Amino acid sequence: MVSPLSRSNQTERRFKGSTLKTILIANRGEIALRIQRACRLLGYRIVQVYSEADKDSLAVRLADQAVCIGKAAASASYLNYAAILGAAKLTGADGVHPGYGFLSERAEFVDLVEAEGLVFIGPTAQHIRLMGEKSKAREMAQKASVPTVPGSPSILESVHEAKSIANDIGYPVLLKATAGGGGRGMRVVKEEAELASAFSEAGSEAQLAFGDGSLYLEKYLTDPQHIEVQVLCDGQKSISLGERDCSTQRRRQKVIEEGPSPALSAKVREELLESARRLCSAINYRNAGTVEYVVKGDQFYFMEMNTRIQVEHPVTEAISGVDLVARQLEIAFRGYGSLNDLPENVASRGHAIECRINAEDPQNNFMPSPGRIESLQFPGGPWVRVDSHIFPGYVIPPFYDSMVAKIICWAETRDLAIARSVSALNELSIKGIKTNVDFLRRVLRSEVFRDGAMHTQYVERELTTLL
Repeated sequence: MVSPLSRSNQTERRFKGSTLKTILIANRGEIALRIQRACRLLGYRIVQVYSEADKDSLAVRLADQAVCIGKAAASASYLNYAAILGAAKLTGADGVHPGYGFLSERAEFVDLVEAEGLVFIGPTAQHIRLMGEKSKAREMAQKASVPTVPGSPSILESVHEAKSIANDIGYPVLLKATAGGGGRGMRVVKEEAELASAFSEAGSEAQLAFGDGSLYLEKYLTDPQHIEVQVLCDGQKSISLGERDCSTQRRRQKVIEEGPSPALSAKVREELLESARRLCSAINYRNAGTVEYVVKGDQFYFMEMNTRIQVEHPVTEAISGVDLVARQLEIAFRGYGSLNDLPENVASRGHAIECRINAEDPQNNFMPSPGRIESLQFPGGPWVRVDSHIFPGYVIPPFYDSMVAKIICWAETRDLAIARSVSALNELSIKGIKTNVDFLRRVLRSEVFRDGAMHTQYVERELTTLL
């Protein structure tokens, strides 16, 4: 097996001599710093865009050049197409990396980037459109012989159609927005009497969040695992880099991620990874992506595909030794042949766990807790990675996501990875704001988590015992 270090050195050697000059990073926070590090490693010049609220951020301080693109609100800055493209033209950028969130899955933004003669470091606009509309993604999965949860064949036309399909497949069912994600535009319906109001509520929420109120319906599986497969594709070759278990969730938001999944048998794992490659090959996918599944026993079903780098990508980097962001850059600028040095299924080594550290108050319904970092101590030691953008004196703005750090711990075994994660959380100290650190410790120490029996409803169901 190729060691993580040797794979990193191979990536660096392949990039030497590249004619690429400048990458514009259209994001903020820890992912902006993560992209900066990959660019710096490979000798690229970095342009960092920022809002007025982020003028004192670490990403701005460390960039080669920084351009303010608007006021604090995301709609006036990180979602402002014209401002970002203007910054790219002003600075002579060759490519734009969107990170995750914000514009990372906006196909129209990709079209505009490419119309300016720039390279979008991510999938094609066509792939974003195809896999971003969940009903179409389900159709593509079915064509590629990837199992899908029983449900509506396409977008629901009316609540009457929803009732008819629900009666056929049986309750409970799940209404889901065909656009977007993050649990918005989603409702669990336990009986027919609840369907009409849930249909209206989910559609309205989806319209408000994504500008698209269309819904589809699928069978609701009780207590499943949420498993996702990391893929890299160059438009010709599709590879899988193992799976991540994202079953530890609260309100459908991931809290802790780990890889490999403790819930899968070797047979199911092999079938799962192969199905993800098969889907990507069927659509000639390009760049990084994540194919997400729900798993119940030995049965797995396609849920959706995220056409971007994910928050939890460090879990895969830890167990595979592959620099996913560097690979994104290579695929974007070199295309076919970018993955020839990697096997179709990159073997995993050891176990990794990622804990998301949020500025929030678990004792007050997880309310966001922005404010000034009075003092800060990050954990250290072998195989402990911290991805964060905060520092002593930094003021967390109230305008964006509450995540302030990710702690990723690797070990030879899962038990040791859990122990190392608890130890890292014990070392972590963030003064001046509320955080979810104690909550994360309790989850890691819970019997269900330690037994590898976590499912998507556990945290929500047992929340009072975990606080």
